[in-house]
Amino acid sequence: MFAFSSFCRKTVLSVLIAGTALGSGLSAAQADSTLTIATVNNGDMIIMRQLSKEFEKTHPTIHLNWVTLEENILRQRVTTDVATGAGQFDIMTIGNYEVPIWAKQKWLAEIAPTAAYDVNDILPAVRSGLTYQDKLYALPFYAESVMTYYRKDLFEKAGLKMPESPTYDQIRQFADKITDKSNQVYGICLRGKPGWGENMAFVTSMVNSFGGQWFGNGWKPMLDSAAWKAAINWYVSALKADGPPGATSNGFNENLALFASGHCGIWIDSTVAGGLLFDPKQSQVADKVGFAASPKGAYGKGPTWLWSWNLAIPASSKHTEDAQTFVTWATSKEYVQLVAREKGWVAVPAGTRQSTYDNPDYQKAAPFAAFVKNAIANSDPNGQTAEPRPYTGAQFVSIPQFQAIGTQVGQTIAAALSGQMTVDQALSASQASTTRTMRQASYLR
Repeated sequence: MFAFSSFCRKTVLSVLIAGTALGSGLSAAQADSTLTIATVNNGDMIIMRQLSKEFEKTHPTIHLNWVTLEENILRQRVTTDVATGAGQFDIMTIGNYEVPIWAKQKWLAEIAPTAAYDVNDILPAVRSGLTYQDKLYALPFYAESVMTYYRKDLFEKAGLKMPESPTYDQIRQFADKITDKSNQVYGICLRGKPGWGENMAFVTSMVNSFGGQWFGNGWKPMLDSAAWKAAINWYVSALKADGPPGATSNGFNENLALFASGHCGIWIDSTVAGGLLFDPKQSQVADKVGFAASPKGAYGKGPTWLWSWNLAIPASSKHTEDAQTFVTWATSKEYVQLVAREKGWVAVPAGTRQSTYDNPDYQKAAPFAAFVKNAIANSDPNGQTAEPRPYTGAQFVSIPQFQAIGTQVGQTIAAALSGQMTVDQALSASQASTTRTMRQASYLR
């Protein structure tokens, strides 16, 4: 698969700008082939784009032109492309949700780095999620679990102390006390933008801790359970009382901007945000950030969040050799060192390599490093829910239909958050739509 002749090494990696046609205007005289890459608009990916000139210096026959796609749009575009075998993209940024499902469908090319890449340096929990039948089908750019960020100065002013492992009830009490809407300081920020990987990533993780789950025995949907109602009532009431206006428009990036600019007191989200919030070049509150474990609900246990953004090569690509050259560069130890030199150790991609966490410079620059490594190493997406379940996953359900189901339910939860329907109405509608989809997919009889 990778024995592509050196005669054809003159390639152009081209990241298509959203909405542009496949053709990049390159003539056959300029390049023998064109690779297209789709990536997400998160901060670490933007840094990768900025530093890609270093790759071009050492690979003069490979040229990079970048596009950045919003998360929901990226998922729609790459899923359509890989499922139809259209071949529009040669490198895709996808999550550990997609990797095993797509590998099973033979939609992805196997990735086989050289020994110098040191695959065993990738944290085992992360590597496992990218492996299907003992073969790698993606390489991780960064990985994450979930944690609680808070403003130490606001807590001190209010006479509050954040526990190492808070409960959702405590979080609500804290948010009430530090909210100051007259000065645009909101006690809590949470994902509200609808999408299976946006609001439902947080909501599913929260519901697990309240004792809820998506499906029970026989794949029966359980979205109208008492645990789901308790969790969503907490979520809606907390954001209405102490959250920013327009919360249904806020995903990871929007909440990151709110917190980094001083407008948010508590934020429960991805551990990857630590490298951004503690970076004084990107955060106005870098010296005021505290962190704790993700809150616990009534159940207090359950599957725990584990996500990674990864670079993968679709099987439809005709240029896998050059694609693998870039993918291995962008996820290598050498790339980590490059980010450290250019942006500082606090900005290096987190959650993937043991060597990063062993580095004393990273430990010094990132006070959250040991906490995050421990959270990822001990994350258990296959953990037990309150009742037996037929699926795996913590902030998603590991079945192909979840993209559609999660996005539909996410839109309904957003409607409850915006006041268009009650929580009970939203969950009743979600139960009905999920039951219908599962019956159509023959999970239910």
